[in-house]
Amino acid sequence: MKIAFYGSSLLSSYWNGAATYYRGLLGALAQRGWDILFLEPDAFERQQHRDIDPPDWAEVMVWENSVTGCTAAMARAAEADVVVKASGVGVYDDVLLGVFDRARTDALTVYWDVDAPATLAEVRTAPDHPLREVLPRIDHVLTYGGGDPVVQAFRALGARDCRPIYNALDPVTHHAVAPDARFSADLALLANRLPDRERRIEQFFLEPAASLPQRRFLLGGNGWGDKAVPENVRAIGHVGTAEHNAFNCSPLAVLNVARDSMAEVGFSPATRVFEATGAGACLITDHWEGVEQFLTPDVEVLVARDGQDVAAHLASLTPERARTIGQAARARVLADHTYAQRAAVVDRLFRSRLEARHERSAA
Repeated sequence: MKIAFYGSSLLSSYWNGAATYYRGLLGALAQRGWDILFLEPDAFERQQHRDIDPPDWAEVMVWENSVTGCTAAMARAAEADVVVKASGVGVYDDVLLGVFDRARTDALTVYWDVDAPATLAEVRTAPDHPLREVLPRIDHVLTYGGGDPVVQAFRALGARDCRPIYNALDPVTHHAVAPDARFSADLALLANRLPDRERRIEQFFLEPAASLPQRRFLLGGNGWGDKAVPENVRAIGHVGTAEHNAFNCSPLAVLNVARDSMAEVGFSPATRVFEATGAGACLITDHWEGVEQFLTPDVEVLVARDGQDVAAHLASLTPERARTIGQAARARVLADHTYAQRAAVVDRLFRSRLEARHERSAA
């Protein structure tokens, strides 16, 4: 059976934090027998900054960033048993909602939201938002996170079914490697510069750096070139996914900072949480509701409610304790939070709904 998945990019993580999620989850679904077709636009220079070539488990269609290209991509929905439109494709997002009209009558239709809190905030302020018309007539909404608040909000907008499918770990991709001097630091953060996260990064990363001038801080990600930072912060720009393991294994600790909307709603662990802990890093995360559902505070993760907490954690952290926390976190995510486990949930959902639909058609 075939899944046609319309998303931002499978091939590039350039200005595309969802790449790890797509690769881990769809790769695990392919291992469960699904034929994967991923359709992504040629936009935002992502094709010039590819991290991977098309994997052997997926067909990737890179469509021209034009109405003609979008239309050609949408036509391929008719091939699939499951048609998925992800949020945040970046171009023609409203137009692409029409892909559900191109699906076969026996196909499942799924809206997969990789930033549900932000989507919901946008829809609430727009009575004529096209998603309002789409949600009641498609089969499922799946989300990157958000827990019960997001589920209830989508149902209130008319969604028939909504389920979180959280980020996770692909242990083949993210694992421990030898430290790399290029990424040596006391605290490292990998995050693109985005308007809805910049203030939190100032609070949780740049302010602690300024308060600890003797410690070394490393900032990876796009967009920071013209940002004023303390002298002990080294900004290195985009870090490709092939170097994420070394980035996570080289510093004393790694920081996670949630976007505003995800921090506000909670239950939204970023891909970075599992990339870092899967590599055995000692993770410090900003506080968000539900963190203990994924990692045990003070045992598998250090939780900070503000920049002072980050500075205090770092000031007292020894290499021995960092290793202990990192090892405990890695054991936890391998046991409870892998993409193979997430994909098993999606696989059961899709197959059971398709089987029920076919039985009704045959009756």
